[in-house]
Order: sequence, then structure tokens, then C-alpha cells
Amino acid sequence: MSLVTYEQDANGIITLTLNDPETRNAISDQPMIEALLAALERAEQDPDARVVVLTAAGSVFSSGGNIKKMGESGGLNDELPARTRRNYREGIQRLPLAFEALEIPVIAAVNGPAIGAGCDLTLMCDLRVAAQNASFAESFVKLGIVPGDGGAWLLPRVVGFSKACEMALTGDSVDAEEALRIGLVSRVVADDGLIDAAKALAQRIAANPTHAVRMTKRLLREAGSQRLDQILETSAAFQALAHATQDHKEAVAAMLERRPPHFTGR
Repeated sequence: MSLVTYEQDANGIITLTLNDPETRNAISDQPMIEALLAALERAEQDPDARVVVLTAAGSVFSSGGNIKKMGESGGLNDELPARTRRNYREGIQRLPLAFEALEIPVIAAVNGPAIGAGCDLTLMCDLRVAAQNASFAESFVKLGIVPGDGGAWLLPRVVGFSKACEMALTGDSVDAEEALRIGLVSRVVADDGLIDAAKALAQRIAANPTHAVRMTKRLLREAGSQRLDQILETSAAFQALAHATQDHKEAVAAMLERRPPHFTGR
């Protein structure tokens, strides 16, 4: 059984599905981490890939850490703190770096509870669409631990510092409607319409010129850590590349000729 299934349609939309419902799609175990990293790398290397939709099998998006293994003193923690630190750095901390480096946009289609590292996994994505039965909890504090996967960096950038503090310091769960209100997700849809809604959004993105989409995502990511003058310089460099693409010329021609554009990714 593949821990992460990989499906690609004719429009270049890739659907990755966390496929370990027995553990409620826990992502702290090394096999799941490696499977997800491999799937992201496969998408990154595919020139026809345009958008990734990340969802999960079963009724839970992801329980985050494997609580059973924590109780057995297994998983990422070790008797020696130095080894625990290494396990995090060589394990789950590779995920936010991989999502950050991925050029194509990623949409999280959250089909149920996203708990702890599962919540942070949704934050690693660029967009989030939630089913009505979805919920989100930055609940590490409930287990007497901290967000070891980058959640303390990710969450404030999505919901703001004050709301991030409330979620992380209480560990309380927020439902889909509250997640929409605070900007944690961009839309909430019926449970049975989640994948269709996520793929429809993916298709709207995939319909645009590939290079422009990828560079726009990179600019949005870089803008969070660069000064204005730095992001202006990066924008100018990317714009020079964008103007040189065939898709840009096709977009202008199609608009002037009042016809649908035909983009080739060149």
C-alpha cells in the first residue's frame, strides 16, 4: 500500500492523497515523511505538472503526530535530547522546506480534522479549501510539547500573531467556519463537494501560463521575508523572464484578437 497516492489528470493537476487512515494519516513517522517528500519531488520534476491538490483518505485529514508511538517512547522522541533534535531536523522538518521550495502551487483539500502537525501541513500549502466537517487545531501544547515542524513560523503568517497565539497557547480546535473567518482557509464547501471544488480551483490556476504562475508563487513566498526594495528587484528580474516567454506573447495576442489563448508552457 502506498502511503501517498499520486494521480495526474490531462490538465496537469496532481492529486496527492495521504493514505494511512489506520493512523489517521499521521505524518510524523519516517515512512510517511519519505513518501510525501518523494511525491513532492516527483511533481517538481514533472514539466507538465501545474497544480498539486493534497488531501487524505478516511475521515481525518491528519492527526499530525503518531500518539501511540509517543506513548511507547517511539517516533521522533528519543532518550537522548540530541537525538530527538536530529530526528526532527532529518525528519518532519524536511516537509516545510520541501513545500517552500516547490515551484507549483499546492492546494490543501482538508476533508476532516487537521491536528497538530496535520494543521501545520495545511499551512505549508499555498491555498486551503475545507469541507464543512474539517477542523484545525494547533494542539501541541495539549501534549506538553511545542510546534516542532515550523508551525510557530507558519501559523502567524496565515492568521496573524494574536490569533496564532490563541490557537497555539490554548490548543483549542476551530471549525471550518471559524477557519474561514480568520483566513485560515479561503473557502468552505460541502463535504461531498470538496475534491470537485479543490480541482475546480486548481483548474482555474492551471489555465494560466505555467511560468507566470510559478514565478508569481515564488514572489508571494519571497515577499514574506524580503524588504520592499528586495522584492522589487526580484519582481523586475522575474518580469524580464516572463516578458520573454511565448505564453506572454500569446496572451497579449489573444486579448487583442478577442479569442481564447492557447498556452504551451513556453
